[in-house]
Amino acid sequence: MIIDCHYHIEERLLTVDEHLRKMDQNGIDMAALMAPMVEPFKEPPPFIVSMVQFFLTRRPLRWAGRAAVENFTSDGAVKILGHACPIDPDPPNDIVFDAVDVHPDRFLGWVFVNPRGNLDPVAEYEKWKDHPACVGVKAHPFWHRYPPLELVPVARKAASDGKPLLAHVGFGEHGDFYPLLDQVPDLKLILAHAGFPLYSDTWRRIKEMPNVYVDLSQTSYVGQATLKDVVRELGPDRCLYGTDGPFGFHGNDGTFDMGLIKSRIITEFPDASIQWKLLGENFIEVAGITVKQ
Repeated sequence: MIIDCHYHIEERLLTVDEHLRKMDQNGIDMAALMAPMVEPFKEPPPFIVSMVQFFLTRRPLRWAGRAAVENFTSDGAVKILGHACPIDPDPPNDIVFDAVDVHPDRFLGWVFVNPRGNLDPVAEYEKWKDHPACVGVKAHPFWHRYPPLELVPVARKAASDGKPLLAHVGFGEHGDFYPLLDQVPDLKLILAHAGFPLYSDTWRRIKEMPNVYVDLSQTSYVGQATLKDVVRELGPDRCLYGTDGPFGFHGNDGTFDMGLIKSRIITEFPDASIQWKLLGENFIEVAGITVKQ
């Protein structure tokens, strides 16, 4: 069972039917959906992405990578290639679970929360947690601009239910998730994008924390070398396959290349037992889900 644990439903980029077709073409059985938080934007050219990844993954140059990706307007929009993209304070979870209800054999659902938004994170989680396809909580302290410690109330609820929290953390206080774990030590925490933005520094700190995982999603944040390095550093039991689609590198058809990260995993790790762990088994265990094989 191959499961993409990190996919945003965004039909302005890829309709649900197109998504399902691409899943079939690339041998992906299921996808865990989450709401979009920003309108579609032009993807940075690969050479710019490679340059930013080079800076971020090297401690002495990280300041330059940070300057490139931590770029917000005074009203909270994120600037991508100089264009201000407004961020939704309350990503709509209803569209996720509507899609799940139509395709229960192909989709799972994350509950997106924001403690700085208009909706109470605990109430929002409680609204959806009993849906049979709910896999856990998604949060974005980086773009929503808050310290992960503010997630404690909803993290406690998720932990008590055995569900994970998937977080895209940032720099400084927006990336300091250790106080959150101090308050909720039994939380299963998944760090998006191979532990972006501190990568190897984060891997060293979490290596002895068996309840902290990383996903391997997003071509703009995770190059092939980083994917290989994080799996070897943390071990194949702590890494989860995801794409962050439909955002990322495009294929020959001009739309999101859904097979790229999967192909990188297969190339770097020819051992079938490692492939199965990365591509689905780990997520099934972490999310505590039952799927039909």
